[in-house]
Amino acid sequence: MKFPIACRAALAAAVPISPLAAQPAPVADQPTLVDPSATAGADDAAAPPTPGDAAKAHPDNDQAIVVTGVKRSAGDILGGISVMDKELLQHEARPSIGETLASQPGVTASSFGPTASRPILRGLQGERVRILTDGIGTLDLSASDPDHQVTINPLTAERIEVLRGPSALLFGSSAIGGVVNVIDTRIPRSVPDNSVRVDGLAEFGSAATERSGNLSVDVPLGAHFVAHADGAYSKYDDLRIGGFVLSKPLREQALASPDPDIRALAALKGELPNTQGRIADIAGGLAYVDGDTNIGFSVSHHAFKYGVPIRFSLDPEEEAERPVLDGRQTRGDVRANIPVGGFFKIFEFRGGISKYHHDELTPEGEVDSSFRTTGGELRADVVQNERGGWGGTTGVQFLNVKVRLSGEEKYLPDSENRQLGIFTLQSLVKGPVRFEGGLRIESAHLDADADPQIAANGGFIGTVPISSSYTAISASLGANYEFATDWRAGLSISHSERAPAIDELFANGPHGGSETFEVGNPGLRKEAGNSVELSVHKTVGPLHVQGSLYYSRFSNFIYQAPTGEVRDGLPVFSYREGKADYYGFELQSDARFGKALGINWGGELVTDAVRATVKGFGPAPLIPPLRVIGALTGSRGQFDGRIEVERDFAHRRTAPVESDTPAFTLVNASLDYHPFAANPALTLSLQANNIFDVDARRSTSILKDYAPLAGRDVRLSARLSF
Repeated sequence: MKFPIACRAALAAAVPISPLAAQPAPVADQPTLVDPSATAGADDAAAPPTPGDAAKAHPDNDQAIVVTGVKRSAGDILGGISVMDKELLQHEARPSIGETLASQPGVTASSFGPTASRPILRGLQGERVRILTDGIGTLDLSASDPDHQVTINPLTAERIEVLRGPSALLFGSSAIGGVVNVIDTRIPRSVPDNSVRVDGLAEFGSAATERSGNLSVDVPLGAHFVAHADGAYSKYDDLRIGGFVLSKPLREQALASPDPDIRALAALKGELPNTQGRIADIAGGLAYVDGDTNIGFSVSHHAFKYGVPIRFSLDPEEEAERPVLDGRQTRGDVRANIPVGGFFKIFEFRGGISKYHHDELTPEGEVDSSFRTTGGELRADVVQNERGGWGGTTGVQFLNVKVRLSGEEKYLPDSENRQLGIFTLQSLVKGPVRFEGGLRIESAHLDADADPQIAANGGFIGTVPISSSYTAISASLGANYEFATDWRAGLSISHSERAPAIDELFANGPHGGSETFEVGNPGLRKEAGNSVELSVHKTVGPLHVQGSLYYSRFSNFIYQAPTGEVRDGLPVFSYREGKADYYGFELQSDARFGKALGINWGGELVTDAVRATVKGFGPAPLIPPLRVIGALTGSRGQFDGRIEVERDFAHRRTAPVESDTPAFTLVNASLDYHPFAANPALTLSLQANNIFDVDARRSTSILKDYAPLAGRDVRLSARLSF
C-alpha cells in the first residue's frame, strides 16, 4: 500500500487589496481613501443578498473599493480575490489560519492538526504562499515544516484578504501561489467617534471543547492620538472526530499484524490523541491619525503550546512520537501613511521585526529540539495621482531573517536569508478597457554556516560554509474589458521567478514534521514559470459572479522525491528540479432569489479544482480534488439562517508515494440573531458543522491517513462592538 508524503464568503463586489493593507474596509468610524468616482455603482453592489432587518444589523461595508496601490473595483482585478470580514470571521475563525480559510475558493488547508494548519492556494503551499500580517510577513518558521504554527491568531483579525493571480507578485517572488493578508487594528487607523471603541468576541466549540475569547479596545488620547490594546486566548482539548483515527487501508494492515498492540490501533476512534493546545496573544499600539495621515507602532506577543497528531507506527519495533510544540514570538511593527503632493499622492511605509522561538518537547516534557529565528521586513510604496486614466504604485521591499536550530532533529545548519526587491504596478484606463502591467526584480542571498552535526549526517552540506545568490525577475501584463453591462472579462499573462528556500538548498537531516530524512541541493536554480489566466466578474446587481481559469507551466519546478535510501530509520527525500504543469479553475457566486413565506432568500456557490503533474515524477503530491460548496441563505426580521453542503470528491490521481483520499460530504448550518437591528452592537450565533459526523480527510494533508477532520461540532459565539 502507499503512504502519504508529505464560502462561505459571498463574492466581494469590491474589496480592499493593498500591498500594505494600509486601507481596510471602510467602516462607520474609519476614514478611507475612496475617490467618489471609484464607488460608482457600489451601492447596488454592496446591497446584501438577503435584505431585511437582520441585514441592517450587518451592512456589507467591505464591498466599497479595491486598493492595490491604486484604487479600483473588484471587477478590475486580474485574478481571484476573497475577503473574510469581521462578521464572517465570527463563523469561520479557528485556532489555525488554514482551517479558517479552508472554504474559500481556490483555498484548502494542510490540516496538520487543529493548530498547525496552513493555507494552500491553487495546490501550491509552503514557500510558494506568502502569509502576511497587515502587509508584512509573519517572520516565523511555519513555511519550513508542516507541524509549525503560523503565528497569527485569527481571533485578532479585523479581516482576511486572499489574493491569487499575477497581482500577488507585488508581495514577493515567493508569492507564486498567492497571498494571504491578515489585517488587524493594532496600529489604529481612525479616531473613535465615542470616548472608547470596544470589540469583543467569545466562542465555544464542542468538537474540542474549545474556549476562545478576544477583546480589543481603542481609546482617543486627544490631538489625533489613539491608543490600542487587545488580548486573545484559546484553549482546547483533544479533537473529537467522526470515525476511526487510522484510514481504512491502515486499519486493515494493523488488523493483520500478529502484535496485539498493533491490532489495537485499528480500534482507535472518536477522538484524535495529542491534539490539545492553547494560544495566547497580547498587544498594544499607538498611532497619530489626521485625515489621510497615519503614523503609529505596535508591540505584540504570541504564545502557544499544542500537540501534533500522532503518526502511529505499525512496526512493533518503532515507537510513535507524541510531539508537543511550546513557543512564542515577540514582534514590533510600524506604519506610516503620509500624503505628498505633485506626481505622487501618498507615501506608505510598513516595517516589522521579530524574535521567534519554539521547543519540540518529548512526552516527558524535555526539550528535544529548538527552533529560533530573528529578523525583520521593511516595505515602502509611493502611490501615484491618477492622470488621464493612468495610475500606479512603485516600491521597495527588504527582508533579512536568520534561522538557528539545535537538538536531536537538527536538519538545517545556521543560515541567513536576505532579499531586496523593487516593484511597480501600472494601469491605464481607456473607455471600457483597463490595461495593467507589473514588474518585480528581487535579489536574494542565502548563506549557511559549516556545522559538524549536519556534516555528520553525510554528504557535502555542513562541511564548509555555502553561499547562494539569485536575481529573480517577475512580470505580468493583462487587461480586462466590460463586454456587457456590469460584466467584465480579463486576460493576463505572467512570468514568475523564485529563489530556492533555505530548506531546499541546505537541509541535511531528519525532519520530524514530514517524517523524512531531507537532503537539500545547493546547486538548485531559480524556480521559474509562465502563467495565463482568464477571469470574469459581475459585481453589481442581484447576481455576483467571480471566476478564474488558469494554467501555469514551470520550466524549472523545485520538488522532493524519494531516493529509495533509508537513514536514521527514515526514508530519504532529496530536492530536485524539473518541468511541471498546474492548471485549474475556481468559481464563486451569490444571488438574491427574492422574498417568499416572509423570508428573503439567497444562494451561494463555490467550486474549484486543480490538476498538477511534475515531468519525470508523476502527479504532484498533496493536490486538492474537485470541490463544490452550495448554500441556501434566509433572512427574516432579526434572524439570519444558512444551510450549506460541501462535497469533496475522491482524490486518486496521487504522487508515487502518496495514498488515495476517499470522497466526503459535509453538511453545516447556522443561525444568527441580532437583538438590536438598528444598532448592531451584539450578534449571537449558533452553528452546527459536520452535522452527520462523517469521517473526512483532506488530500492535501501529510497526515490524512492518521488525522481526519473534526467530527460534529456545535459552536456558540457572541460578538459585541460599540
